[in-house]
Amino acid sequence: MSPASPPRLEGQPATPHHPAAAEPAAPPAAAGARKVVAEGVVSAVRPNPRPRDGRRPVAWLHICAPPDWQIAPTARSLCECGRDERAAGRARVAALVADHHAHPTACPLRTPAPERTAA
Repeated sequence: MSPASPPRLEGQPATPHHPAAAEPAAPPAAAGARKVVAEGVVSAVRPNPRPRDGRRPVAWLHICAPPDWQIAPTARSLCECGRDERAAGRARVAALVADHHAHPTACPLRTPAPERTAA
């Protein structure tokens, strides 16, 4: 005895027992070339006015000196080698600025490694 199929609901089409082939997409309208932006709108992407010359920033010095002489200035010295120094107060900020300017001589990113010879 075969299993009885459930009764069909009214208004529902019968389900086919095989998959249907995909229909191709409609061709695009031949109304001319597509517009990227509206006419008269300035694009945000502009050519680079300053081409790169191979240099890149490695160290940064940020000094915050408020206009009120009673508030202590602060400074932060950063380098890609991992150096991150902070200072607060006039004397300490001045010392950090001097240390920041002396850092390139000891920085492993700026000082070339000595040449190694093969054994």
